[in-house]
Amino acid sequence: MPLPPELLRTVSREEINQLPIRRWEGETVVVASPQAQARALADIRADHVVGFDTETRPAFRPGESYLPSLVQFATARAVWLFQMPDGNHQDAIAQVLENEHIVKAGVSVRDDLKNLQKAFAFVEQSVVDVGRVAHRHGLKQTGVRNLAGLFLGFRIPKGAKTTNWSARRLTPQQVAYAATDAWACRELYLKFEEYDLLKENRGQSPISSDA
Repeated sequence: MPLPPELLRTVSREEINQLPIRRWEGETVVVASPQAQARALADIRADHVVGFDTETRPAFRPGESYLPSLVQFATARAVWLFQMPDGNHQDAIAQVLENEHIVKAGVSVRDDLKNLQKAFAFVEQSVVDVGRVAHRHGLKQTGVRNLAGLFLGFRIPKGAKTTNWSARRLTPQQVAYAATDAWACRELYLKFEEYDLLKENRGQSPISSDA
């Protein structure tokens, strides 16, 4: 199904700034116990698609870099935040990323996956980069905020993007920002399903083919 002309265009920063702000308003859980981890995995396994994102402590000096500090999965019911300094979560995160029956939908996921693999081993399955899908269908702006503006009609706030994601206790602003990004990725995937944009991903590697 071809996209309508109003979606195949460049959206300006001014247009984005005029859109209403939306945030994830459902349950958000910072997974901090074995019980919460078990609950998170049960919820994720019950869904056919989850939003996926990571957050990394910003680097401000040349040569400085960090591994992801947070991994987010958004289901239809909740957003689950796994803090990476806690090594107890690595097996759980790997289980989700390796599950071929659960689509993990994100934007610019290649770097997220590559950096996570520096921390622990896994072989990802059923990961879809909705930004690459948008690019294949002729869109020039493929970041999560531009796509949310075009397809979902709302603006995602950016205030917490460059905060310290390695902090042991996340602020309410960080929690809301991280949850909203993962939720928006899931919403974009579902919207792309409505527009029938995902057919050519079946049987392919959707994180690597963008042409």
